[in-house]
Amino acid sequence: MSDQTITSAANPRLKALVALRRRRTRDETGRTLLEGYDELALALSAGVRPHELFVCPELMADPRAQDDVVRAARAAHAQVVRLSRPAFEKVAYREGADGFLAVVPAVGATPRELLLPAAPLVLIAESVEKPGNLGAMLRTADAAGVDAVVAADPVTDWGNPNVVRSSKGTVFSVPVATATTAETLAWARDRGIQVVAATPAATALHTDVDLTGPIAIAVGTEKEGLSREVLDVADVQVRIPMGGKANSLNVATSAAIVLYEAVRQRGPAAR
Repeated sequence: MSDQTITSAANPRLKALVALRRRRTRDETGRTLLEGYDELALALSAGVRPHELFVCPELMADPRAQDDVVRAARAAHAQVVRLSRPAFEKVAYREGADGFLAVVPAVGATPRELLLPAAPLVLIAESVEKPGNLGAMLRTADAAGVDAVVAADPVTDWGNPNVVRSSKGTVFSVPVATATTAETLAWARDRGIQVVAATPAATALHTDVDLTGPIAIAVGTEKEGLSREVLDVADVQVRIPMGGKANSLNVATSAAIVLYEAVRQRGPAAR
């Protein structure tokens, strides 16, 4: 199954893997970690070419049935390394490790590098702090057929292992970009993309606004919401009706509600 074997948890090569949990190392190397059979299979099907694949057959549910991922990684010219269970558990970053961990190229472009259709549906996530929320939004974006997700003034990076984990690998299947808020807004203006700001202070409901054209739905931080910079230049502001006592929905939930309203309006032909 593998090209070589590492049994010692003190192997220096494993220290390099653990270092990729740090953003500075990811930024310097242009690489990140991807753990999990399902996530790796999705990434490979999306065209990701791993640099290395580390496997631990002891942790696999069915090593023979999962040889497809190993073969696909080899076909992409990845080196395959077998790890003992103690060695794998040292580098694994999620609970319930299943014996697959890959080093893959970091993802993310600038908005101007995105290839979009004539009337794109885009999600802008401004300064979202929690990797879990970014990951959840990516899963929604993948399911809804969103054309791109842009992180504006990001607090974390797309390669954060918790973003990768919570996205179930969809960070590799959905086009993602990173820019400042100012750059993101300028890009949307230049592309003729209408910015729809989701904010509890809006008067218009998200169901009462036309979301069928080229639009970017913008959501903000978990605590403060969108910045004044976005609210001041947004083409329209929308709110989600809420009958409870809490002052807001989770940002990932809010994004999902508005995105799926856009999907509904666009009809079957857009899916």
